[in-house]
Amino acid sequence: MTATASEEQLWSRCVGCASLLYRKRLRRNLDVCPECGEHARLGAPERLRQLVDPGSLRLLPDQLPETDPIDFVDVLPYPHRLSAARASTGLAEAVVCATATIGAHPAVLAVMDFRFLGGSLGCAVGELITRAAERALDDRVPLILITASGGARMQEGVLSLMQMATVSQAIAALREAGLLTVSVLTDPTYGGVAASFATNTDLVLAESGARMGFAGPRVIRQVTGRALPEGFQSADVLLRHGQVDMVVQRRSLRGRLGALLAATRATRPARPPVPRQEPAPRRERLADAAPAAPAGGGDTPAVRDAWDTVRLARHPGRPTTLDYLDSVFDGFLELHGDRLGGDCPAVVGGVARLADRHVMVIGHQKGHTTAELVARNFGMASPAGHRKALRLMRLAARLGLPVVTLVDTPGADPGVSAEEQGQAAAIAENILTLTVLPTPVLAVITGEGGSGGALALAVADRVLMLENAVYSVISPEGCAAILWPDRSAAPQAARALRLTAPDLCRLGVVDEVVPEPTTAAHDDPAETAHRLRAALLSNLLPLLDVPPAMLVRLRRQRFRRFGMARGGARAGAR
Repeated sequence: MTATASEEQLWSRCVGCASLLYRKRLRRNLDVCPECGEHARLGAPERLRQLVDPGSLRLLPDQLPETDPIDFVDVLPYPHRLSAARASTGLAEAVVCATATIGAHPAVLAVMDFRFLGGSLGCAVGELITRAAERALDDRVPLILITASGGARMQEGVLSLMQMATVSQAIAALREAGLLTVSVLTDPTYGGVAASFATNTDLVLAESGARMGFAGPRVIRQVTGRALPEGFQSADVLLRHGQVDMVVQRRSLRGRLGALLAATRATRPARPPVPRQEPAPRRERLADAAPAAPAGGGDTPAVRDAWDTVRLARHPGRPTTLDYLDSVFDGFLELHGDRLGGDCPAVVGGVARLADRHVMVIGHQKGHTTAELVARNFGMASPAGHRKALRLMRLAARLGLPVVTLVDTPGADPGVSAEEQGQAAAIAENILTLTVLPTPVLAVITGEGGSGGALALAVADRVLMLENAVYSVISPEGCAAILWPDRSAAPQAARALRLTAPDLCRLGVVDEVVPEPTTAAHDDPAETAHRLRAALLSNLLPLLDVPPAMLVRLRRQRFRRFGMARGGARAGAR
């Protein structure tokens, strides 16, 4: 005799121990297996029901303009994927935001839902979480983030990467106002979410069974060819490595959050309100924008296929950060170490002169030969590299030196040790710090700008990009492996991601394209250096006259606009 469909819905099989469980019993136990303790994934509506005081929940508006900012198509058009996700989940997007009380203490909550396109971070998700943070700032109450995500949404290209900075600066505003921010990591939390708002809050809790990291296990195994340690990236391992404040069983989560809210509600002198950052005027989607000519003069740029540009950006002869430090800057004095036990060779930095100005220069260093590339880890920074950069940024701010960053990396180090040493949190802290750094910041994408590893040095007042550089949320090969049948579709993925300098200039991610010689930078490094020096000076000098508070405000406005998802006025949250 076979079970009917209705009978099958009464039972669930635990993914941890394979026990057959009565569904009502499982729900009464908060979807935690009574046999082995496996915490099943929860949708955002059920998570809210479990956490907040009955009758206190008030959902915040979630309607935003439809967004397909780069007209992305793989085997399916992106709008089709969005429609399917909405139909299957009943949600408008991958996050649900609300006001509520927990243990009678008010808070604003943003709860991610992995069922919606893997909980991926796109422009709409970034906008909704940012609005939630702004509501917390208006109401002067804590912000609680419940994360569940595979990372940034590749179908929105580098604009999804910008959400890491957009949400981070909203958290920075809450810090400045003295308001508590808490993130609760649930299974899974990876990529751009892990490397930004999931780990740059005041407190980081992990639900039992959660996994968190910058790179996912499959990527790490592919890159390193190694088996992963038992429990790798699990909540208990994160606790042992000092990356979370506590690991909490689901049945205890509501009580712990209530206790934290109570403990931080002590009376304190009222701080002046922090002004909300209004978004700068939005850019139209790429398909509707007029082409932007590169600034700086020189040769008329060749129109190249995106995949050809990727190959040029990766050319082993392309000038590196150390090459530019020798040809563009003068008197470079390298500074080493993160002061915590490491000196990552993939990041170089120190004091130099640009014309008659002293600046702090920080950049990724690859190399030209195989030996150099291996020694420098192919320009992929470890946590020590990000923390070295962070130390130099803060030193520059104390000394009143402008910061110039040179970005050329396939991405952050995806190794096991990097994850154990807090790769995601290191990137998140750099992004958060750059949003509030009270000194001019000028970034240049000189070769590859790969994902969060690039953004950790690219939250800047002005972003320049060499003509044959690329900047993307994911590599074309990685995108093809996920969304196409095989990695051979990398050229198609490169075109779909809109990762070239002219594309990104039209999107407003890049402010100026620096032309290269007719062939490419590696064929005439001296001329490339000359053009880059001129572009740096023309962009840096005006920033020197801007007061620090204005610099920070304008920088925040720059990144705030990336959450607007093709425009639309912010909906009232009252």
